[in-house]
Amino acid sequence: MTASSRPGAQAPTTNDDLQMLVRLRQAHQDLKTQIAQRIVGQQDIVDNLLAAILAGGHALLVGVPGLAKTLLIQTLADALALSFNRVQFTPDLMPGDITGTELLEEDQATGRRIFTFAPGPVFASIVLADEINRAPPKTQAALLQAMQERTVTVAGKTHKLPNPFFVLATQNPIEQEGTYSLPEAQRDRFMFELTVGYPSREEEELIVSSTTGVMTGEVKPVLTAGELVGLQQLVRRIPAAPTLVRYSVDLVRSTRPTDPTSSADVRKYVSFGAGPRASQYLILGAKARAAMDGRAAPDIDDVKGVALSVLGHRLLLNFQAEAEGVTVEKLLKL
Repeated sequence: MTASSRPGAQAPTTNDDLQMLVRLRQAHQDLKTQIAQRIVGQQDIVDNLLAAILAGGHALLVGVPGLAKTLLIQTLADALALSFNRVQFTPDLMPGDITGTELLEEDQATGRRIFTFAPGPVFASIVLADEINRAPPKTQAALLQAMQERTVTVAGKTHKLPNPFFVLATQNPIEQEGTYSLPEAQRDRFMFELTVGYPSREEEELIVSSTTGVMTGEVKPVLTAGELVGLQQLVRRIPAAPTLVRYSVDLVRSTRPTDPTSSADVRKYVSFGAGPRASQYLILGAKARAAMDGRAAPDIDDVKGVALSVLGHRLLLNFQAEAEGVTVEKLLKL
């Protein structure tokens, strides 16, 4: 039995953590290199997606069809050497199609009929919920327990999901035909909401050139599941200064129209602000960004770097904000 596996074992020494920090920074660069084998541009999206993975959070990618959202997630799964399942969300998809179901089977030896659990595609380390908003809220809700508790309950029995476990979802703009709004509880489970925009002209020319000829660019695994879990634990061990925690909490509380610290614009344009989970994700995201840069502690710039991705989908703006073109980014004034 190793020291780290004994009951009551101490956390790794500072030197151990510093060595792991060097490994994490190198892994970040290696992952970006492997992803670039298939994905052109989108550096900010890739960095934030990797930050969510290292922080143990889920991510929602929003953008029109054809921007390689699905390919990005598939490539990330290949580079991490994790089990991967893709679920295409459609209007007729049922909750059991995601979580699994109980099947009645006959025991050939005894002739007895028994129920056995057939796991659904959610039983993978990376689950791609493709076009998640094309399924009705009832089906979307099948992921709530999995995303929060890393378990699935079917027929009164609870089943553990793999570790690590991530839901990486894609979403079409809500204005498109055949889409449903994600319920607030579902959106809140995602650590980040990342908006995938159109590529630049140079990037688009490169995309067209590289995808209309002989396909190359084999993606090689960078991290195993065990290594990734160790790096996630390292991110959580990185200290956050009390002033940074205070700044994050103040920022989140300022998004609530009922809070005394909120601005006049927030009280005017926001119906509901962000909850405590947002404060947690600001700190975790800041820690992950610092670690990816090889730094042993995050700062306010790290919090600001993830603030829009954390808060953007957690603020519910009212009709007046929509009519006047007010955005979350304008309200936060980061």
